[in-house]
Amino acid sequence: MPSKAGMGSAPFSVDEWKLFVTKQVFTRSMKAGLQFPVGRVHRFLKQGKYASRISACAPVYLAAVLEYLCAEMLELAGNAARDNKKARIIPRHLHLAVRNDEELNKLLAGVTIAAGGVLPNIHSVLLPKKSKKEKVQLAVRNDDELNEVLTGATMAGGVLPNIHSVLLPKSSKKEKA
Repeated sequence: MPSKAGMGSAPFSVDEWKLFVTKQVFTRSMKAGLQFPVGRVHRFLKQGKYASRISACAPVYLAAVLEYLCAEMLELAGNAARDNKKARIIPRHLHLAVRNDEELNKLLAGVTIAAGGVLPNIHSVLLPKKSKKEKVQLAVRNDDELNEVLTGATMAGGVLPNIHSVLLPKSSKKEKA
């Protein structure tokens, strides 16, 4: 039985001390299988005066959500670092990861990441115009001029085939003469 404190003796007997030392301590983070500290989150919730009462489940849930968000961001930032052939994650990689993910971008829309830079983007108006290639519309006509015009005309990827006179509609003998 523990003696009264302040009497000059130990607070626990030897048998009680052995039980106290050998008993394994399980934190709420360990019980929940989390890496984030549930006790610290609970303390911050109480100190923040978000509500007059905080349930025991609230800090566990909040710690789990925070851990998931961090894991997601670190995974995407690691992918961005690997794409840039880097071994370390820098703020630029975090910024690229957040802005290229639709849901994280929506969640962190008003957040500025220090030393994150900007997303690479060139407006389409500023890009050089594509060279104008001849656009030849094929239409069936009743004259032989179409075949002469299209012979040797080029389009993207090669030469247009000759249109054989058999495929063209037959014109009247009066026009040929």
